[in-house]
Order: sequence, then structure tokens, then C-alpha cells
Amino acid sequence: MKKIALAENVYWVGAVDWISRDFHGYSINGTTYNAFLIIDEKITLIDTVKKPYKSELLHRIRNIIDPEKIDYLVVNHVEMDHSGCLPEIVEAIRPEKIICSKMGHKALLQHFHQPDWPYHVVSGGEEISLGKRTLSFLETRMLHWPDSMFTYLKEDQILFTSDAFGEHLATSERFDDEVEQGVLMHEATKYYANILNLYSPLVKKLLAKVEELQLPIRMLAPDHGVVWRSNPGRIIEAYGRWCNQQGNGKALVIYDTMWESTRTMAKAVCEGLHDVGVEYKLIDLQVTHRSDAMTDILESSGFVLGSPTLNNGILPRMADFLMYMRGLKPANMVAASFGSYGWSGEAVKMMNEIIKELDVVLCHPGVKVQYVPGHEQLGQCVELGRTVGRAVQALMAGEKVESAA
Repeated sequence: MKKIALAENVYWVGAVDWISRDFHGYSINGTTYNAFLIIDEKITLIDTVKKPYKSELLHRIRNIIDPEKIDYLVVNHVEMDHSGCLPEIVEAIRPEKIICSKMGHKALLQHFHQPDWPYHVVSGGEEISLGKRTLSFLETRMLHWPDSMFTYLKEDQILFTSDAFGEHLATSERFDDEVEQGVLMHEATKYYANILNLYSPLVKKLLAKVEELQLPIRMLAPDHGVVWRSNPGRIIEAYGRWCNQQGNGKALVIYDTMWESTRTMAKAVCEGLHDVGVEYKLIDLQVTHRSDAMTDILESSGFVLGSPTLNNGILPRMADFLMYMRGLKPANMVAASFGSYGWSGEAVKMMNEIIKELDVVLCHPGVKVQYVPGHEQLGQCVELGRTVGRAVQALMAGEKVESAA
């Protein structure tokens, strides 16, 4: 087995999961569980892997060194895809120290109920010497769990970033310069949109803190996906854009339909967007996963939601998407809604209520049509699209957009 080195005596010893297709409701095409081994006077393992991949982790470690020679075990994040095999690994290596944050210590106790493990709780800025190398630590609470922290390998300028700067990407390659760049950035975008977007204010503070510390960063080594060794600045710049909710001036029309009326309305809304020169994308939730729609929302500046009324409510796929989107908290956008109905017509009002919970501007009260839209009603949908398009343009120009709420 080939050893995969990030630097001299710093190795990737994680596992590739080619099987997983779902991560808490987010569609993925596999992932990796990254762990890293540092050979020094104090041999250190940074993070572990999901429980079914314990043997793969140990096999990779044994290819480099006897696991029992490991002195320190760093736990950057207690979520089970990184710590599921921790009891077995602790038993196998019997570390001198299990290094974690204060909240990490609490989480480890609550997950594994092992008060006698050799915990060593570190604070932000604290350093630990490994011999020729030095580790320091940066607490990153709620990115994306309370226990999260980064570990910095000072001499090699490698920042081990837990669940930040990663991708759910199963690949035979381990570094950013070895994979197709379009695929890499798409997966990084999807990862941020579906995991970190609601924590954008904290990401903004984190980036400011890293800049304040003036850490020279040669590599970013996340717990999922590839290691950024050639261009770590690219993903840092992208996080700066995403956490500031900087849209691209485009709009999305996201809908579901029963008997084609709402689809016909959706196409008319798109015509209105086109009329005022706003680029759009039409997204049918019957064929688009919620997490892919959320990925498009991350870099857009506006969205329009469409659903017919079913049983005095919203179609299930749209209701599913709304609950998912509400939790991820998109911001700095404009929005509106539309839909057809047979006799009660609550869907538009219900979609508007959820839009009003978000940090976005409801720029139009919405359009609802009974049964099948005719020429006049489709004209109303076109005008809805124009209104949203003009609101997007105003937003991009830094102008205030009036709310229709």
C-alpha cells in the first residue's frame, strides 16, 4: 500500500466511502473520512473515521507504524462519522493523551461514557510540542457542532480543519490538484450550502480570526474530501463570498406541480425574469433533490416558489424543501411565490409565511390561480417574474428593496 504524505512524516490514513448516498437528507456520491498521522517524538493521530471503516484506518496506520506507538490522539470533532470507532481505537493504541476542546470533552463523555480516558483539554491558542513539531489549537464552536476545533501544525503550516473547507467527494485522489476542478468546486459549494450555510455569521468571524492570527497556511486538511495543497486560497476566498451571502444576480424558479397548471405558471414567471434581463434557472422538485436546489440557492440572488394547494396545504415535495431550506437560513435575497388551486388555495400564503421567517425580502404578495391559468393569469405570472427580476437588480445595485409583506 502506497503511503500518502502531506509533508515529511505527515500522512493521510483515512478511509474512502464509495457507498453512501445520503448525509442527513443531503444527497452525496460517497465521501471520505480523513485522519492524519504525524510521526515525531510524540506520534500523533488527528481524528478517526466512521465505525465501519475502523479496519481501513488501522491498516493504513500499520503500513507506517505500529498503532500502539501512537502517543496522542486529537479529536477535532465528535460527530460519529469521525469518532464512531473511537472506543476501539483508544483500546488499540492506548494513547497517553486524548486532546480535545472543552466542549469536545463534554461531548466525548456524553457519547462514549468513558470518564477514565486520558483527556487533555486545550484552549484556543494553546500549544503542544511533539518534539520537532508543534500543534496549536483554534476553537470553532458551532462549525458545525459545539465541540469543533481546528488543529494547526506550525512547522509544516498545515491547518486541520475538521468539517470546514471539505466536500463529500469519494475519489481515488487525495489532493485538490489531482481532481477535476469543476467537480471539486461544485462539491465544495454543495457542502457549504447544505451543512454550513446557517452558520455563515460564525464562518465570517472565523475567517477574520484566522486573518488576525496571521497563520501562514500551506495546506488545508479537512475531515471530508481532498486536501487543499496547491491552492488553499481558492476555497478560503469562496468561503468569504458564501458567508457574506454574495449572490450572483441570478434567480431561481423552484416548483412542484400536480396537473401542469403550476408548471405553466412557472414558465410564465421565467418569461418575466427574462424580460428584464435577469438570468434564471427553472427547478422542478419532482426531478431535483432538495440539496441540489439548495446548492443553487447559495449563489443566487432571488427565488420564486411555486406549489398548488393539496389538502389545504402545500405539495409534499415543496413542503419538504421549505422545511429543509428554512433550517439552512439563506439570506440577502429576494423572494416570492405562486401556485394553482382547486377550491381552497392556501399554498401561496403558507409559502409566503415561511419566506417571511428568513432574512430575505418578500418582494411580491404572490399569484394564485384557480384550476388552469388563462392568458390574463399568465400575464400576472409574467409580471411577477418582472417584479422579482427588478428586485434582484436593485439588490445587486445596493438599493433597498421594499417588502410586500
